[in-house]
Amino acid sequence: MSTTTRKDPKSLRSARWFAPDDLRSFGHRSRAMQMGYAPEEWVGRPVIAILNTWSDAQPCHMHFKTRVDDVKRGVLQAGGFPIELPALSLSESLLKPTTMLYRNLLAMDAEELLRGHPVDGVVLMGGCDKTTPALLLGATSMGLPTIYLPAGPMLRGNWKGKTLGSGSDAWKYWDERRAGKITAEEWVNVEAGIARSYGTCMTMGTASTMTAIAEAIGMTLPGASSIPAADAGHIRMSSECGRRIVDMVWEDLTPQKVQTRKAFENAITVAMAMGCSTNAIIHVIAQARRAGQDIGLDDFERASRKVPVIANVRPSGDTYLMEDFFYAGGLPALMMRIRDHLHLDALTVTGKTLGENIAGAEVYNDDVIRTVDDPIYAEGALAVLRGNLAPDGCVIKPSACEPRFLKHSGPALVFDDYPSMKAAIDREDLDVTADHVLILRNAGPQGGPGMPEWGMLPIPTKLVKQGVRDMVRLSDARMSGTSYGACILHVAPESYIGGPLALVRNGDQITLDVAARTINLDVPEEELARRRAEWKAPEPHYERGYGWMFTRHIRQANEGCDFDFLESSFGGPVDEPSIY
Repeated sequence: MSTTTRKDPKSLRSARWFAPDDLRSFGHRSRAMQMGYAPEEWVGRPVIAILNTWSDAQPCHMHFKTRVDDVKRGVLQAGGFPIELPALSLSESLLKPTTMLYRNLLAMDAEELLRGHPVDGVVLMGGCDKTTPALLLGATSMGLPTIYLPAGPMLRGNWKGKTLGSGSDAWKYWDERRAGKITAEEWVNVEAGIARSYGTCMTMGTASTMTAIAEAIGMTLPGASSIPAADAGHIRMSSECGRRIVDMVWEDLTPQKVQTRKAFENAITVAMAMGCSTNAIIHVIAQARRAGQDIGLDDFERASRKVPVIANVRPSGDTYLMEDFFYAGGLPALMMRIRDHLHLDALTVTGKTLGENIAGAEVYNDDVIRTVDDPIYAEGALAVLRGNLAPDGCVIKPSACEPRFLKHSGPALVFDDYPSMKAAIDREDLDVTADHVLILRNAGPQGGPGMPEWGMLPIPTKLVKQGVRDMVRLSDARMSGTSYGACILHVAPESYIGGPLALVRNGDQITLDVAARTINLDVPEEELARRRAEWKAPEPHYERGYGWMFTRHIRQANEGCDFDFLESSFGGPVDEPSIY
């Protein structure tokens, strides 16, 4: 953009803290000087916050400890003043009971960090599953110029010369170990080889899904979401984020100008073509609502009917991982292949349109990024099912399950909680067949609590030994984006608050038809009414603290699992903090 459109330095938000000739601003300036900064370093310069989700308990973000310096270098090169603000770190692998319980807490952390500090723009450093939506939720609500820096996927795993994909191959080889085909010593070597660098899961799990969505919405630099964490290009991209955010401040390019309905439709389209994680639905709906856009399950359903899966990446694909996807051209190349389904005029953080950003992108391996005429799955990655068992919807990833389960009817085997399921699943006398529908309930937003990734229920051991590797599983929980199989998730309303899933009993017949987008409990309505009258609400999980607040304000899965009081429709904007 032309420098004639750049804002006056006197209008910088940070000037409220540093510019006035009064005692309070004297305190701000003197404390900045206490840290060794001279006035020349901030006067007339945008102050750029760098929200860093590094921690010693976050393996996906190990490189952020030094990558933040690359961002600072870029900010300084562009004439800005960088300040690092540590934010809550949500490690998918280590934080319990589930990171989803704390997504909204990080969103609040991000929003209030930005509101309370003298900053004009922000670089968000995230990547591990919930950090991407959480940081974007908070920054969207705050409304300052924002650019997202994805952590990048880790390198391929390796064991005995075989390529390992995080998550997906953990499930696969765990079943082999349960079947007695892998020794304890071999299992340790799988553990050592499956995650061998910093970075997020290198399968098309939730992390890669959400960073790709951030790029498709227009909140990252072109191609940023595909760069492997250990690639030198990731360092250069980090520095470029620092340079670009400074210009975004001068241009007053805020998330509200980027995150239009067209942008979210682009995100959904790209997600379908990528073979996305089922978690995408929850996070995209939440972020759209923060941006004031009415996005819901029907938008995903429309896209799923017309956009094929063309990214041949596990778990939807058979062979390739995110490193291969990057070498094949990355997300810009995929978007070029589906450009007829995209709004190419959507604005992005570059100040250019999506169409301008991807112009000239090429595919270098047609087997990794297929054409729309040769997809790995003819429809989109996800399908939304409805029926008397899920009146507000549920989701399945048909591209990652055995085709024979796309139309299925079988008896229910119900578990009321995870411990009872775990205790029963290894019993040799468990009365179960491959046609059963395994059900785990009380695992939704309130029931979990926090909607844990329990939805990929393990195949009963007796069936694993018979060679069974997939069966229909049904839950109000989520599942890891690296998971696969005939798992039906996000059943809404959840069983913990009396949703229909709470009424299912062992032996009840359940029928699903993915093509028709239906799922039903084949029990007469009179019997369901009787069961409903007998149902009693479970005891609450929390009597105090954050959990107490969470369970009283969390939305259901089909509404994005945001807190009701954080959505844009709850009330007007929050005022700037008083400085007295």
